[in-house]
Amino acid sequence: MNSIDDTIIALATPPGISALAVIRLSGKNAIEITQQVFKGKNLLQQPSHTVHLGGLGEKGRTIDEVMVAIFKEPHSFTKENSVEISCHGSPVIVKEIIKLLMAQGARLAKPGEFTQRAFFNGRFDLAQAEAVADLIHAENDNARQAALNQMRGGFSKEIQHLREELIHFASLIELELDFGEEDVEFAKREDLKKLIQQIQIYLQSLIQSFDQGNVIKNGVPTVIAGKPNAGKSTLLNALLNEEKAIVSDIPGTTRDVIEDEVVIGGVNFRFMDTAGLRETADVVESIGVERTRERMKNASLILYLFDLAQTSLEEIHGQEKELQSLGIPYMKIGNKIDQAKKEVIEQLPNDFILISAFAKTNLSQLKDKIVSFFQIKEIKQGDVVVTNMRHYQNLVQTNDALDRVLHGMDHAVTGDFLAMDIRQALHYLGEITGQITSDDLLANIFSKFCIGK
Repeated sequence: MNSIDDTIIALATPPGISALAVIRLSGKNAIEITQQVFKGKNLLQQPSHTVHLGGLGEKGRTIDEVMVAIFKEPHSFTKENSVEISCHGSPVIVKEIIKLLMAQGARLAKPGEFTQRAFFNGRFDLAQAEAVADLIHAENDNARQAALNQMRGGFSKEIQHLREELIHFASLIELELDFGEEDVEFAKREDLKKLIQQIQIYLQSLIQSFDQGNVIKNGVPTVIAGKPNAGKSTLLNALLNEEKAIVSDIPGTTRDVIEDEVVIGGVNFRFMDTAGLRETADVVESIGVERTRERMKNASLILYLFDLAQTSLEEIHGQEKELQSLGIPYMKIGNKIDQAKKEVIEQLPNDFILISAFAKTNLSQLKDKIVSFFQIKEIKQGDVVVTNMRHYQNLVQTNDALDRVLHGMDHAVTGDFLAMDIRQALHYLGEITGQITSDDLLANIFSKFCIGK
């Protein structure tokens, strides 16, 4: 069984050949273990937050010249004695150094174990720990700022404030239960109702922010669909500004899903070029069409292209009916406006976006429409936005528990039932910050981290 008293070690930088690599150690004996194989100053006698040049090896053999940074407890990321070794980024060197330090008593860290120790040692709460992983994986500036705000504790402070308000009333109701035979009321029901209503207003704002937060963190899977030769591949290439998909006048050229990501307006969009929707006897193409329909069902947004040069208004209405049946948000895009008849364009509904993918006409307007479709606001320092599905679910469960408290007061239920629902609300809020945890929950969260974090 691994112990939190062990000294752990891992590569903190991405594996592979690089100019430098950083190897981390954390634990009571981290500095002592490093000193055993370090040829330079006595690290045990050096002050915290200092860096030292020397060789690393044993028995007259030097593996590499390294820089060793030492951090003494509690002034480190994990609040334990920690060491960061900067060596040359050869995989052979990294492997040999880790083997050498493991021979002195260190063990390989599990995924997220450094951050997990920081959590156990009170460096930050669980929501802040999860934000560390979000910050590492942030793919755009909004995602970075949202994760940074959470890591700095903005979200946690709000949750803690809500818990403290509820704990105060919960304790008064619990006190009433101790004097049940005397029919006393320490917690005024009207005050409790006002408090819960105020809390729910704030909970609702957090819950609603998840729509934006989820888009910022996970991006938007966007399917480009339409009939064959509508210009789907041309549009994908135009959006990506590269020749990603093969473009041909031959119908059915695209037979599988071609996809790539691009950041527009601070949001990651994964655009997917798909096989043209039509009935076909070609076995391979029919598989592509089926995959298109599956991707459309799971998309957050469908960009549906109409070939205005070849499609009649009747056909346009027929295709839209199929779109509506999916129940997925979609945008109607009229393509090839440079080839379309004037009377066709004039009869189109106002909600059409008119472009020429080939000439890149109105492409910037299309991008603006795509971004505005999700009403993404720029995340600023201090903004609290829920980006984590676990937090969202806990907030919804908290709100449901408070609904039950209000319902109970409206129907004059006894204090013990009110106390039970308030305790449930406190439980769900406590799970967000880690004041209430289970081993399974922690294992699930930290297993998603990279090894050296």
